[in-house]
Amino acid sequence: MRQIHLQDTLSGELRALEPRDPGRVGIYACGPTVYSRIHVGNARPFVVFSLLRRFLLHEGYEVSLVINITDVNDKIYDAAGAQGRPSAELAAEMSELYRQDTEGLGLGRPDHEPLASETIGPIIDYIQTLIDREHAYAADGDVYFRVRSDERYGSLSHRLLEHMDQGEDASAAAHPERKQDPLDFALWKAHKEGEDTSWPAPWGEGRPGWHIECSAMAEQLLGVGFDIHGGGSDLVFPHHENEAAQTRAARGQELTKLWMHNGMIQFTGEKMAKSVGNIAPLHEVLADNGAQTLVMYLISGHYRQPLAYSASALEQAQANVNRIREAGRRLSRGDSPADLDRLRDGFFDALARDFNTPEALAVLNEWLREATSPMWDMPGDAHLREMLAVLGLESLLDAPAEAPVEVHELAERREQARSSRDFAAADELRDQLAALGWEVRDAAGGFELLPL
Repeated sequence: MRQIHLQDTLSGELRALEPRDPGRVGIYACGPTVYSRIHVGNARPFVVFSLLRRFLLHEGYEVSLVINITDVNDKIYDAAGAQGRPSAELAAEMSELYRQDTEGLGLGRPDHEPLASETIGPIIDYIQTLIDREHAYAADGDVYFRVRSDERYGSLSHRLLEHMDQGEDASAAAHPERKQDPLDFALWKAHKEGEDTSWPAPWGEGRPGWHIECSAMAEQLLGVGFDIHGGGSDLVFPHHENEAAQTRAARGQELTKLWMHNGMIQFTGEKMAKSVGNIAPLHEVLADNGAQTLVMYLISGHYRQPLAYSASALEQAQANVNRIREAGRRLSRGDSPADLDRLRDGFFDALARDFNTPEALAVLNEWLREATSPMWDMPGDAHLREMLAVLGLESLLDAPAEAPVEVHELAERREQARSSRDFAAADELRDQLAALGWEVRDAAGGFELLPL
């Protein structure tokens, strides 16, 4: 096993991965709140932690990846109310669409995908423990966490108490008198008119706050002190800060050993967000560009950095996909030359240094340049297959699918138009082929068709 280092948000340092249980790594990554279909920004953590799991498996670790689904939340109530439908029905529909959309990425499923609505018992037990230990208090059916009872509060987000705002929803802000301190945040919210789901609890009918669900789900599946807690950088405060505080208060130890956060997808200079309206729905982007291109785009930048979303960025990702696919066709199936071992090792060394996918891609491209140089006669592609599998791009080396008859007919018509020098018609036919998911390329003696 390589020594793997990852940037830890809490310490601000690059830290060695030292699993709690030798040879086994537990990862919890915060998933979406399912009040509408997810966008490309939501896909980035799914891709980052799914590929991190693949890399760790490659290195010989056993891995358990947990990505939760928040299906009880104020945003879901609001969206369901606006549509005049039950909130549980909307949440169930959007949860299934989330699974379908992420399935389209071709990276497989996490090992566990817990729902908040199916974790109510452990959540209530967690809250009761916090009350018993005087880190929380009930007030008119709500339950709040005493922020100042945690001496380390603010250590994850590196914020001072006087600079904090929990940013709670309107329903929590409607009764500020219930809080003993404005900094305190809701663990349980009393049932309110218009909310159509609730559960009984010792302090009254209601439903959990956002932050407590992740502490409960993570502990239930991975235990306390698991190895990596991940999510978008927008969750550092207040969500992850509150998770960390709850666990310290309830269990007397840290929730996780290492906090790992990915940067935001930026669209017109702002982070991509449903609330802002500048989103690109994942299912639409996949339909227009394909999974290989989208995954290539998402790994083109370092996971910790913001990533600009644009048509040109997707075009560059498509070009990178095409280059790898074409180079792969010039290789034979089998062992790669030993002289290329250093580059294969350099690829995985780059991933071991804070999961640096841009550096790994640069090494992969160097491997391709050397492997396809005249010094080799159809070298084996084993190294390339190994590297692409960790990036979720192994399908680039699959044999091209056979084009349907209608696609062949369009390509033949385009070839005839080119022969007649009717380039406008040829371009139009090329666009029609692209709309059907096929790229036509001119070749000696005719053309070839490749799926996009």
